[in-house]
Amino acid sequence: MKKPSAKFVYLTSNFMVGFILSVVFAASQLYRVQTVGLDALQLVLVGTTLEVTAFLFEIPTGVVADVYSRRLSVIIGSILFGLGFLVEGLFPIFGVVLLAQVVWGLGWTFISGAYEAWITDEVGAEHVGPILLRSSQLYEIGSFLGIPVFVWLANISYRVPILVGGALFLGVALLRWWMMTETGFTPTPKEERETWKAMWSTTREGFRLTRLQPTLWAYIGIAIFIGLYSEGYDRLSEKHFIDNFKFPALPWGGDSMVSWFALMRVAGLPLTLAATEIIRRREGALQNHKVVRLLQGIYGGMVLGLLVFAWTRNFYAAVLATLLVDTLRSTASPITTAWLNQFIDSKVRATVLSMISQVDAVGQMAGGPVVGIIGNLRSIRAALTGSALLLAPAVPLFGRARQLEDAESKQQDG
Repeated sequence: MKKPSAKFVYLTSNFMVGFILSVVFAASQLYRVQTVGLDALQLVLVGTTLEVTAFLFEIPTGVVADVYSRRLSVIIGSILFGLGFLVEGLFPIFGVVLLAQVVWGLGWTFISGAYEAWITDEVGAEHVGPILLRSSQLYEIGSFLGIPVFVWLANISYRVPILVGGALFLGVALLRWWMMTETGFTPTPKEERETWKAMWSTTREGFRLTRLQPTLWAYIGIAIFIGLYSEGYDRLSEKHFIDNFKFPALPWGGDSMVSWFALMRVAGLPLTLAATEIIRRREGALQNHKVVRLLQGIYGGMVLGLLVFAWTRNFYAAVLATLLVDTLRSTASPITTAWLNQFIDSKVRATVLSMISQVDAVGQMAGGPVVGIIGNLRSIRAALTGSALLLAPAVPLFGRARQLEDAESKQQDG
């Protein structure tokens, strides 16, 4: 039986992942705050555990994808994702929640970089940009369709969506095993796989390429600040709503908190779809110098949105601020991946992308606990303000990346 095309597999599975993660992640923070009873620092430590796992395993698992098989790496990661969700949902204990982050965090490192490298090799770097943007849209559609499932399951119990999501992700692993091919990638020959020798060689080549590409090096600096800010926002935004705002009653009844979080997701998804579609259709929008300018504007808007979210006393203004931040953030991800892929050689693509993810993890490990301590000692508002200030340096650094890119382009023309 003929297997589907790589493009179909990539788009379909990302749609399914968007659906599942919408169900799980919408419930996970409610579960941790309301069922497990975690405070601000504990919430951030959950994320820090996840990022420590990413830091320790991101490059080794990325090298596995470059040396052995990207398909295999993605399948292993999908299995671990599902198991991690099941572990967390079964045992509402702080220590077990931390253990679950290790399991699914390890799964994330197997997928991170490898999946993008796989589709890039299968279709070619010159064709992958529109596919990544379309994939982002399908992911958001899947997320949209997962929202009513989250509401239905969360009204039963906050843990039920997490358990269902874990089981579904194991199903995704099975489908990827059956559907994925690997025709655009040549693994390292067996005679060259001398224990860690091939892995170290690939990692060293990834570092070498990064040093030789000023734009990649500049983005590593940007990734640090993106990591520094993100942990505080990711872990404390729901707690900010729960602790500092009263959720207005809705006419259909039920758990108003669950319904409002669902409505925020419903409102945000069309905005993200519209933004990515405008960029996808705009001729030349993904050209290098325009991409960097666009990303600079996106992250500048995120800083402003974070500050409004932190300090407004109006529930509806807080909702609008989170919609702005989340829309800009979701739009930035596929644009950044398409931009960076232009500078990375296929042989080390998964490793370099994993290195960048690892830098982000270092930022989250450093920034997360600091923001969590601020949240416990001062307030959640102060902690979120700290997150905004940690992101702010990324904005001028994108300008520096544009200057380096222009200088490199002139040097090549000369």
